[in-house]
Amino acid sequence: MAVSLLAREISDLCLGKPALRSLSLTTTITEALFALKNSDDNFLSVWSCEHTAKTNKDYRGNCEEDGCDVGECKCVGKVSMVDVICYLCKDENLLSPSDALKAPVSVLLPEIPGMVVHVEPTSSLLDAIDLILQGAKNLVVPIKTRYSSSSRRKQHQKLSITSPTIHNGREFCWLTQEDIIRFFLGSIGLFAPLPALSIDTLGIISTDYLTIDYHSPAISELEAISGSLADENSVAVIDSDGILIGELSPFTLACCDESVAAAITTLSSGDLMAYIDCGGPPEDLVNLVMTRLKGRGLEAMLQEFTNSSCYSTTSSCHSQSSSSSSDEESGSSTPVSALQRPGKYSRSMSYSARMVRRAEAIVCHPKSSLVAVMIQAIAHRLNYVWVIEDDCSLVGIVRFCDVLKVFRESIEDMA
Repeated sequence: MAVSLLAREISDLCLGKPALRSLSLTTTITEALFALKNSDDNFLSVWSCEHTAKTNKDYRGNCEEDGCDVGECKCVGKVSMVDVICYLCKDENLLSPSDALKAPVSVLLPEIPGMVVHVEPTSSLLDAIDLILQGAKNLVVPIKTRYSSSSRRKQHQKLSITSPTIHNGREFCWLTQEDIIRFFLGSIGLFAPLPALSIDTLGIISTDYLTIDYHSPAISELEAISGSLADENSVAVIDSDGILIGELSPFTLACCDESVAAAITTLSSGDLMAYIDCGGPPEDLVNLVMTRLKGRGLEAMLQEFTNSSCYSTTSSCHSQSSSSSSDEESGSSTPVSALQRPGKYSRSMSYSARMVRRAEAIVCHPKSSLVAVMIQAIAHRLNYVWVIEDDCSLVGIVRFCDVLKVFRESIEDMA
């Protein structure tokens, strides 16, 4: 069993994955916003390309095989709507958001080395896991493609802000923690009895997580929201008794538009949860945001907020399934009633239809099995699950990186 897993290469996990859509380091934030709103992905890759005079003069960070024989293209990071939102919330950008949006997208990239790593398709699965455990969030893998002269001309004609990056006939995809967890789920029987053990028994419930009080100003935790994006987790919203009320999740904020920056600037954490939850922001909160922006003299932000906000209730919202891991062996059930709130979130009409999320926290119990928590996280497209007691008090969080560490150790034991 271990031999088959050790023989796996990263390329085995790349089958069927789409080529990355890319942005140049010099792309403006305004252009990045347009690309994000018209993309099916919550993240877009950012590339730095260095070429000689042979490079196409119209080059926008997209490498053609004919013009990239010298030099290289390298993915240096990724950006999402949350990066833009947090950027607009900074004090220096509140007075003139329109000017802030003219900056290059490079200002959005976190100064954290090793978050995006290039790897060869022949690298082993264990190498990929080790890189993730060392802090990598995305592994960039080349995809071998063949282009005829005519297909290259067509590709050149179709170049856009987010064209796939092509270098010497190769496109790229990336692997994430979720991809590897999905792979392990497909081979879960090889690890018995490990998957049936509780997360408490395995010791993977982390108490190192970010929290914010329900009544605290959301802007006071801007750094926490930005940090949770980099760490691919979330900020728990709790009351004075430590009861989990909900979360401020980058995965939810990524389904919003840039006007949410105004809400973060003016609302409490509890009100912000209601603002970004399914169904669109309540009218009273919209009016409250506008009133507070005006009262603080942020007319420019108010103008951007008025122009950008679109409160349509016609956009589709995928209903969320149960908030608790199903674990027949433990026989436990999660008291989710305290966490559920009515309403559906509606994104700006400029967005393409894709899965959106609610501000409702996804939770499990300490006695939930490993496989149940894995399935629950995958079902909600999350890299984490909150852990609570029967009274909804917050115990901790289970992250994919900790789950991968368990599987990594298990493979070593089987070898």
